[in-house]
Amino acid sequence: MMIDTPLIIGIVFAALLLLLVMEVPVAFALGGSGALGLVLLHSFGYATNVLGSVPFTASASFALTMIPMFILMGTLAVKAGIAEQVFAIAHRAFLKIPGGLGCATVMACAGFAAVSGSSVATAATMSKMAVGEMRKYGYPPHFAAGIVAVAGTLGVMIPPSILLVLYAVLAGESPAQLLAAGIIPGLLSAAAYILYIMSVARRVIRPATEDLASATAAAAIDARTLGGSAKQDRASATAVLAEERPASLRSLPWRGLVNVGILFLIVMGGLYSGIVTPTESAALGALAALAMMAIELRRSGMRSLWQNLTSALREAATSTTSVFAIVIGSTVLSTFFVASRVPQDLAAWVASLDVPAWLIVVILLAALIPMGMALESISILVLIVPLVHPIVTGLGFNGVWFAILVVKLIEIGLVTPPVGVVCFVVSGTTGLPPQTVFRGIGPLVLVELFVVVVLFLFPDLVLFLPSLVAQ
Repeated sequence: MMIDTPLIIGIVFAALLLLLVMEVPVAFALGGSGALGLVLLHSFGYATNVLGSVPFTASASFALTMIPMFILMGTLAVKAGIAEQVFAIAHRAFLKIPGGLGCATVMACAGFAAVSGSSVATAATMSKMAVGEMRKYGYPPHFAAGIVAVAGTLGVMIPPSILLVLYAVLAGESPAQLLAAGIIPGLLSAAAYILYIMSVARRVIRPATEDLASATAAAAIDARTLGGSAKQDRASATAVLAEERPASLRSLPWRGLVNVGILFLIVMGGLYSGIVTPTESAALGALAALAMMAIELRRSGMRSLWQNLTSALREAATSTTSVFAIVIGSTVLSTFFVASRVPQDLAAWVASLDVPAWLIVVILLAALIPMGMALESISILVLIVPLVHPIVTGLGFNGVWFAILVVKLIEIGLVTPPVGVVCFVVSGTTGLPPQTVFRGIGPLVLVELFVVVVLFLFPDLVLFLPSLVAQ
């Protein structure tokens, strides 16, 4: 008996939701529901043929080699202690500003995001250092955790961003242009967070003043004790620890800022100049991060260097396999969508709407928010981009501009309950209940939505830097 296609689509969505509720790994939930749809739509043999070919076709893309390289660069940067060094400098820079500790956390997140490319890595690393110190100096737990969680999402926007690379591969856009397009929106979000923190600091934070030098010192100890690079010799952090008064400029770990600049220059400089391909720039960035880690750990001995290197490689391999598993599972589901003509039917329905084109884009973007409440960010990207990107570009909008808006809304999904993976990372790292973290992100999410509106109304903020990238 033949089953109507709309009914099959409904069954597939129901199966996907059921598997997610049962806490089946996302990759298997996506692939399993897609395979079920192919069996119902065609036959068991057709489904097995797809399952036999998709794992190769979905992952055998040269452009995807950027992802493991960027992930490896981020894990090596963590082992090199770059996050702690940037955090110490940011503290000193915001010494006399209301809410300076929170502002420093945002800037440290932005700086570390420029070398990690991962929101989860940024949030996990910064929450070890920042949340406890903010609480010590009068920040309510929800406010401190909310700052780290939302600022941690800068990792998906500021290059090298794994999501932007994946979007480029899925949509056929230029990876170099997408990475360049993320710079201004990422910095704009960071600035908006800082302005909000400064505006509410005197009302929310209990003490009248903050001893940021002491906070920097304690943060350096915590990071060395809790981080994956424990027992590393942080000479400049020790210099900060030595004094209760504000650290002198000379004693700050400026090499951390230099390292961030070098990695950013290697990645983005190569892309802007056209001297190297995006994949080559990612590989060079990972090689430079390896050299930085070796220099930082040179006094700890070969055993410590080897332990940190193998740990970084294991973490990079784990993250990479997770990303590629989701890509493969999502591709199976996308294959079902194509076979059932969902993209064509969706495009025809959109074309039949008697509404302005900009309103259609708004509706498509707004749909990402509830999706972010239930699905992981990479899953959303792999499912949505093949469906909606052609529609938006067909309406005459710039694909790079739309990509940044999509990733911006996925940023919001990273901290939105019930999934809110970054919030759970902060919760697990700090020991705070998840509901406390979710409580703190509300106002900052509104700030981020305001930034999205600004980028929607003024596309040149997104498109200026991509226009300078060598083609």
